[in-house]
Amino acid sequence: MLFIGLLAAVAAALLLASFKVVGQAEVMVIERFGRFDRLARSGLNILLPLIERPRTIDVRYFEADASGIKKITAGSTAHIDLREQVLSFPSQPVITKDNVTIDIDAVLYYRVADPQKATYAVQNLPFALETLTRTTLRNIVGEIELDQTLASRDMINKRMREVIEEAAISWGVDVTRVELQSIEPPRDIQQSMELQMRAERERRAAVTNAEATKRAAILESEGSKESQALRAQGEKEAAVLRAQGLAEARITMAEAEAEAIRRIAAALPDGDVATYLLGMKYLEALPQLAQGKGTTIFLPSEATGVMGALGGLKELLKSSAVANEPAVAARTSTVSARATIDPTGGPTTGRG
Repeated sequence: MLFIGLLAAVAAALLLASFKVVGQAEVMVIERFGRFDRLARSGLNILLPLIERPRTIDVRYFEADASGIKKITAGSTAHIDLREQVLSFPSQPVITKDNVTIDIDAVLYYRVADPQKATYAVQNLPFALETLTRTTLRNIVGEIELDQTLASRDMINKRMREVIEEAAISWGVDVTRVELQSIEPPRDIQQSMELQMRAERERRAAVTNAEATKRAAILESEGSKESQALRAQGEKEAAVLRAQGLAEARITMAEAEAEAIRRIAAALPDGDVATYLLGMKYLEALPQLAQGKGTTIFLPSEATGVMGALGGLKELLKSSAVANEPAVAARTSTVSARATIDPTGGPTTGRG
């Protein structure tokens, strides 16, 4: 009975082992007598006990420990995931063309396109992809200098993807993306780069300040130029207005004087207007000629006629019909009384 029970337990275990459930987006490689037979798709699959069995492959996955720190754990599984997977590995030292050692951390995105090739064409797929990525990265970075490495991430990513994908096709893997996560130069190189960056920023600041000062000087010069032009324009317009005002004033004075002469001519007999005007000019000039102490002016003998004409102005103005002529006659007689005749025959005027 014990033997029969043992056989029954073994048969039940084999029967249960023959039922395999494959998840969505997963496949299972089934071997019969150690040779590839078929791919078990998602769903319920029945295997022949002791004849068929699933083939396992090596995988890597992230696992968190008790402290919450994630780490990469290697293992094996019979379920091949067809989704896009991420292969991340620690940073590695790489030497550039100018002999600078830098640490580069890369990440690889891939997808299993052919599970059969991924199982039989390569022994350890994650390790093979990691090794290929490392060697490709060393080859590409070794051909370029440090500055180009820091500025050409897209170029490096593209070249690495092309090289890795060409080799991974034979492994049944489709490489979707390759990204450089970080590039860390040595500490002394970082300090030199920081100093260079600081000097470059200071230079740009100095250039910007110089440009601003130049622009301010140009604007100030243009403003001074415009101000002087406006001031000159204003002075010009003011001078024109003053000249116009003076011209209009002189025209008005000339018209008034002409009107006065017309009225005097109308008030005096014919031919006496010139004599009157000459006498008035002479009387207006006498105070200016007699200015200053101890000044004596000798007039020529021809001026006797003028003085005689002045003496006759009083009688001339009395015969006029103009109402204001008594004031003119009084002014003439007053000036005539101040004038004396020199015994030599010429009028003399003296002061002091």
